[in-house]
Amino acid sequence: KMAGSSAPWIGSAYLFLQSTCKTVVLPSLYESSQKKPSVFKALKLALADSTGSVNGVDMLKVHCSHPHLIIQLKFCKQENCRRFLQSYREGALQASLQNHLQLSLAMTTVPLEMELKAGNEHLDNMLKDEDRCLECIYREKPDRLRDEEITELEECLKSLILHQNINNNMTAKECTSLNSPSRPSQGSSPSPQVTFLFQGQQFANRMLTPDDHQKFAKLVSKKWKQVGRSLQRNCRALRDPVIDNLALEYDREGLYEQAYQLLLRFIQSEGKKATIARLIAALEENGLTSLAEELLGLHSNEDSS
Repeated sequence: KMAGSSAPWIGSAYLFLQSTCKTVVLPSLYESSQKKPSVFKALKLALADSTGSVNGVDMLKVHCSHPHLIIQLKFCKQENCRRFLQSYREGALQASLQNHLQLSLAMTTVPLEMELKAGNEHLDNMLKDEDRCLECIYREKPDRLRDEEITELEECLKSLILHQNINNNMTAKECTSLNSPSRPSQGSSPSPQVTFLFQGQQFANRMLTPDDHQKFAKLVSKKWKQVGRSLQRNCRALRDPVIDNLALEYDREGLYEQAYQLLLRFIQSEGKKATIARLIAALEENGLTSLAEELLGLHSNEDSS
């Protein structure tokens, strides 16, 4: 509605989290220096899931107010806020956060209750009226800059992912035997160039791009679940019942969104290990050669039968 040159859309809200399991006290976990990075990582990944982007929503501060963990959120785009609200309303954010907390904290289950507020407004009471919720969030401007602790945790998370990636490259031979035949060249550099074989040709391995993500979601059609099960074998974030849950959660949105969310889950959990080689191997396994060729740029046009 407004011209692109107008002031950016900025709003703020508070997300209240409480575990319904007496043995899991979220504020205590967050106050523990050992557990804090794991809780933060789970929050970061779940919020990224909810908006479809790592930068879709910013965490400004995490307050510990027993029994609640309260996250102050900042939105810089209306469409990101809208996606977040949809994810929250449909229970996808809750499911995603429960899943990420389980994985990060190595627990069997972390059942959660959530509440969303903007100023004095309880947004849970008006979730069906999305525009009204957006209005309330837009009215509340962030009253602070990002907490220094959050910035430190962000840096810690980045270095952790990098460190994991270096370690994983050291055992690349073990990992790649599960995927398509690929081989590291120089093991001395932090992220060695790895190539893989497809239809007798060598291709440079690389991280999946937003373009790959879109093409996959658009062209994989009904076989997205089968590809997910192939990726699931060495991706903990896709373990059962995640794939079936995605099918249910995004049933109304259709195949594109289901496939998009599947690959999003894979990319966000695997980080730099979410490579084209792994996806091509999963596509080949399920007879999706044409889509593999499309992703590797072997088709001169968009046409693929």
